[in-house]
Amino acid sequence: MLTPLRSIHVMAAVITDARGRILLARRTEGRDLAGRWEFPGGKREPGESPEDALVRELREELGIEAQVGEHIITVPQQYPDKRLKLEVRHLAGWKGTPRGHEGQALAWVVPDKLMRYAMPPADRPVVAALLHPDRYLVTPEPTDASLWLASLERALAEGVRRVHVRARSLSGDAWEQLARKAVACCVAAGAEVLLNGDIELARTLGVGVHLRASQLAELVFRPLPEDVLVAASCHTAADLRQAETLACDFAVVGSVFPTATHPGGDPLGWPGFAGLRENVSLPLYAIGGLQPADITQARQHGAQGIAAIRGLWPAA
Repeated sequence: MLTPLRSIHVMAAVITDARGRILLARRTEGRDLAGRWEFPGGKREPGESPEDALVRELREELGIEAQVGEHIITVPQQYPDKRLKLEVRHLAGWKGTPRGHEGQALAWVVPDKLMRYAMPPADRPVVAALLHPDRYLVTPEPTDASLWLASLERALAEGVRRVHVRARSLSGDAWEQLARKAVACCVAAGAEVLLNGDIELARTLGVGVHLRASQLAELVFRPLPEDVLVAASCHTAADLRQAETLACDFAVVGSVFPTATHPGGDPLGWPGFAGLRENVSLPLYAIGGLQPADITQARQHGAQGIAAIRGLWPAA
């Protein structure tokens, strides 16, 4: 009979200075994943509240007195010898000057340089939660192109900044014309845009591609350059592993709840989502019957945020 893996609850902090830089600490020799950079913090001890644990760890590690702020994300991550739950909070403030009291190197990093630092698997979703949109619009099928484009413009005006352009009922010139117009709308609004499954058109237009789950097994290499987004729809652990092998920037996982789009599906629920989350370090969006009001709960289970059609598409 297999011995259950030990469970560890780790608290970590995003500490930001007056210049907007974020503090990272380097794991010392003799520890797991030595040499990698992480958000400062440590293990929660039995009987401690999450807030007390973080205050204590930052006092011991950095010599500061911290005021714990809002929740950012909680990432479940499975390692060969343990199950980790990494809970990350902003600091509302602190007293003292952070110093490596346990011999660890420290670095103040400009946010858009965070990805250059090698980190443990659980920390990568934290970076995505800090830097990238917490909602990902999946466009519905267009019945009238003009009305569809007007709704897309309204969604962008309401703050959507990452869009999956999908129109499975269209092909050929009709699909290309609509995709070009949608890309122009998104670019004008300063939003990131990914085309559904069409690698060649995405390459032609210089935008991202969102791979269908059925495409993942057909690919050996990342289909677009590193500076162009590649995402994937994933339903199983095997899908997620392949998306990670292809160096996708993020994936969408679901369905979390029943939806009209997949009425006969077997929804994951939040426990099922978290179970898939803990086996990869990819940033993930949860999808399936979700609304913006679900973003807080999504982040409690390791999601970057939500992806949605109806939940993010403006009503006619």
